[in-house]
Amino acid sequence: MKAVVLFSLKWLCIAGFAGSVTGSASALFLAGLDLATRTREANAWLLWLLPVGGAAVAYLYMKAGKEAGRGNNLIIEQIHDGNGAIPLRMAPLVLIGTWTTHLFGGSAGREGTAVQMGGSLAERLGRLLKLNATDRKLLLICGISGGFGSVFGTPLAGTVFGLEVLAIGMIGSYEALLPCFVASSVGHLVTTAWGIRHIHYAMGPVPAADLPFLAKLIAASIAFGLAALLFTRLTKQIKLLFGRWFKHPVLRSAAGGLIVIGLAYAVGTRDYLGLGLPLIRESFETAASPLDFLLKTLFTSVTLGAGFQGGEVTPLFVIGSTLGSALAGLLGVSAPFLAAVGFVSVFGGAAKTPIACFVMGIELFGSEGAVYLFIGCLISFLFSGRTGIYEAQRQ
Repeated sequence: MKAVVLFSLKWLCIAGFAGSVTGSASALFLAGLDLATRTREANAWLLWLLPVGGAAVAYLYMKAGKEAGRGNNLIIEQIHDGNGAIPLRMAPLVLIGTWTTHLFGGSAGREGTAVQMGGSLAERLGRLLKLNATDRKLLLICGISGGFGSVFGTPLAGTVFGLEVLAIGMIGSYEALLPCFVASSVGHLVTTAWGIRHIHYAMGPVPAADLPFLAKLIAASIAFGLAALLFTRLTKQIKLLFGRWFKHPVLRSAAGGLIVIGLAYAVGTRDYLGLGLPLIRESFETAASPLDFLLKTLFTSVTLGAGFQGGEVTPLFVIGSTLGSALAGLLGVSAPFLAAVGFVSVFGGAAKTPIACFVMGIELFGSEGAVYLFIGCLISFLFSGRTGIYEAQRQ
């Protein structure tokens, strides 16, 4: 009992401090991201600078990034093996890189930035406190949880995500459960205290469970898994093609920026640039076009495949919610309801974190549809392939 009390007190302090730092970093990031988005939307000409911005960030990473360029995968590998170190410069580099991506119109997300900042700051905190290797690994998991929970306003999902993202098909050590919960919860509270407000959507009335409805839900969930598989495979393939065609990272990002500009003018809209939050909002209000999820997939895969900084998760939210909304009319199901299931299910399949996404669904949409959210995340996970967006995940 004494050991449990000492462990709890120790990690309440360490994880709480880590959550405070991570939450403050997320608040700074989200405030800057909002400013970058509003600036781009008010100045349409900024899109033409996307190749220049991408090239500049690629050059910065080439000269100063070193191992930091490996992003989330470096953090996951460090937790598994502990053979290297996560440089502190990862935090400012990914912060500047992601702001640049969104300022000029790249299609990317935000979770990667928050997780990388959380991981690099947690690594530095562990070294300042002179923690042993085991405790530093635990603190890194706290950094992931704190970053994820604070950037999305979902502390419980952040707790589970830090444990689940490390390996496909299993939850990490339960010893990390309390520290991760503390880090994620404190991170969320600190981010909110800085004045950051998270957007929430309503899934509307929950349908009654009967066999015809469950058949429709299962069919939609399979589609969510296949959409996650498409995103993962397409992004990896485009990354390989860019690496083959453009050996220099600066040229690779510049070329990717030009392609994104070309795509925007080819489709005649800029809806698929940036985070894509308006698309999510619209998917909960009216039936989305079947092309929305495909085009957001393409824009994001090109952006990330070319080496731009940012995460995958928010675009996956867009892909899932628009696909669910589009399928709702075909299946005769409420659009907000199926958009909510798709919102978490596509992400769960692509990230291989179905439990964290199920918990996120409850935090975002309430517990009334918990069974349906679980079915969606589980089936999407099963149909999304053997690997996900994080290459360092162990199987």
